[in-house]
Amino acid sequence: MASRCRRQQRWCPQPLTPLMEGPDFGVEDQEGYKKESSWELIREWFRTHRNVPGGTAAFSSSMSLYGPNVSPAKRQDLRLLLGVLGCPLAPIPISNHPVSRLHIKDIPLETSTAYYIIQQYLAATGCSKQQTCAKNMYTSGMVKLVRCETEISTGKNVRTMGSRSGENGCFVLWQMSPGMWSLELAVGGHKVVAGSDGKIVWRHTPWLGTHAAKGPQRPLRRIIQGLDPKSTAGLFAKAQCLGEKRIGDDDCFVLKVAADRAAVMERNEGPAEVIRHVLYGYFSQKSGLLIYMEDSHLTRVHSPDNDSVYWETTIGSSIGDYRDVDGVLIAHQGRTVATVFRFGETSMQHTRTRMEEMWRIHDVVFNVPGLSIDSFIPPADIFDTAQTVSP
Repeated sequence: MASRCRRQQRWCPQPLTPLMEGPDFGVEDQEGYKKESSWELIREWFRTHRNVPGGTAAFSSSMSLYGPNVSPAKRQDLRLLLGVLGCPLAPIPISNHPVSRLHIKDIPLETSTAYYIIQQYLAATGCSKQQTCAKNMYTSGMVKLVRCETEISTGKNVRTMGSRSGENGCFVLWQMSPGMWSLELAVGGHKVVAGSDGKIVWRHTPWLGTHAAKGPQRPLRRIIQGLDPKSTAGLFAKAQCLGEKRIGDDDCFVLKVAADRAAVMERNEGPAEVIRHVLYGYFSQKSGLLIYMEDSHLTRVHSPDNDSVYWETTIGSSIGDYRDVDGVLIAHQGRTVATVFRFGETSMQHTRTRMEEMWRIHDVVFNVPGLSIDSFIPPADIFDTAQTVSP
């Protein structure tokens, strides 16, 4: 039985193309055949829903990746949801320098203020009292993805389409410092697998195959939204404090980190140019905990006729239900709202797609016996060819 499971989990060779965050455009392979990439998901979503009452339609079973009785609307909803919310990455790498050892002399006030806020956050989560860091972590939880609603504006009128029905699922996350993690997310019977060995970040989906991320190695967003306070602190180690803002009933300090120009340029691919990627963390003044996080990712796609289309993906997460796990406060519940906004450089037309994720943590275990770096080895096709693809 064990050998049969291993055979079923074996990776099939797939073409290695860059992991893009958000919707993607179609590209052509060397033989001239158009192959689907992640930007194409939202285009196909629009095509599927545009002229269908109520957002549903009949669909041939031979064309569906999800079974014989699944409508194209549901199929595209699931693909877009998993493509955007499955495994987004943070904008910058985690700092290698311990936050407690940063020197704040002769640095801007905004940076030194952020440093003290992060120190308070580490104290509030209990990390400051930890004599030794956990070597690894196992987390499991449940998710519910709510399908998309899209607003289409033509300049004269606005039309909304899509449904708000949801799909339940679950995820398992393994992490080992520094920078190694493995994620399996299954929703509606369909799975996204992603991981990092500390050098290469990769993702596998049934419709895109295996992809590697370009640019600097960055952490999984799901890890820094309350699951690993030390990684969150490392991400905001050199943040700027923008001031204060009220989130719900909490007055919060707002910290900002952003990818620099050289880093985002490394993530460009073909006609897609990454303009910016910024992350904001909202830390409660009362508790010191991270209660909200929002990042914005803007990409410009150039077309052959010199018209530019912009895609802005905004992901905001409410984080709460902190519970003590071996002396560390871990967030056990949250809600994420993602918006994909597509607009042209001069046109009045735009589209705005909204989707949601509700998540709850069931189990967190530190220092799992037997977990080693061998558990985070990428699939063979990624491992063998990444050196020729990565810049």
